[in-house]
Amino acid sequence: MLSEPRAGRLAAWGNALLAGLVSPDDAVLAIVGADAVHRVEGLPGEPGQVGLTLALGRLRTLGVGGLRVALPAPGHPLGLSGPPEFNARALEAEEAVVCHGAAYGLVPDVYEAGPVGVRVEVVWHVLPVREAPPADVPSLSEAERELAEALREATEVLTRLDVAGSGPVAEAAIDAYRARAERGREVLAPGYPPRAVRVLELAQRVGTLIAVATESGHGGAVSSSEISARREALRPVERTARRAQVAAYNSVVEERERGVR
Repeated sequence: MLSEPRAGRLAAWGNALLAGLVSPDDAVLAIVGADAVHRVEGLPGEPGQVGLTLALGRLRTLGVGGLRVALPAPGHPLGLSGPPEFNARALEAEEAVVCHGAAYGLVPDVYEAGPVGVRVEVVWHVLPVREAPPADVPSLSEAERELAEALREATEVLTRLDVAGSGPVAEAAIDAYRARAERGREVLAPGYPPRAVRVLELAQRVGTLIAVATESGHGGAVSSSEISARREALRPVERTARRAQVAAYNSVVEERERGVR
């Protein structure tokens, strides 16, 4: 998952709201984005589903001072700290938000709303988490260094496999990334350091290259075995990009813990 995850939007704008840098209405609008609606279920003290505004306010009263992102994949519990039940739900969703300051986490379920692929409804399930350091999350500086190397590796792999981003479909994918990158300068919300924005945008650039490489019909390799070889060759690069995404989204909380901000 190298595009903008819903957990990233919730954490970024939730952190801005918790810091008093944006209004509740602006935070909720940014979190929901193009989705139809987001609701929260399992919030302590609430028997049913509630809206994001109430949920974020309640989490603050429960002691939550920040929100972290987890983007786990099979064999890589990135950003998770347990218990196993929460980790399993997060792995199934491929994303989660972990609260800092209170032992709660949120995992999304996504439902279609209206025509297929048009809009969706999201229900965030609040679950208990273990208060422990998140798994395998680098610092921003580490992530930036690793990403620079990963970008070089991705380019070398694409060139070797004759999928260096040539052809009209690949060019369209790169153009779409560039358009998203321009809009994405606000994705991290107020309060994030410039380096976090750089790291996130570079991670998304690497993710776009991976997507181009693993789409059939790009370059000279088109058989299923060759497509599989591309994916396998780029797996370490994808892992680095996901780690960098989590580092960017979590940077505000990490800086607060270190007393930087």
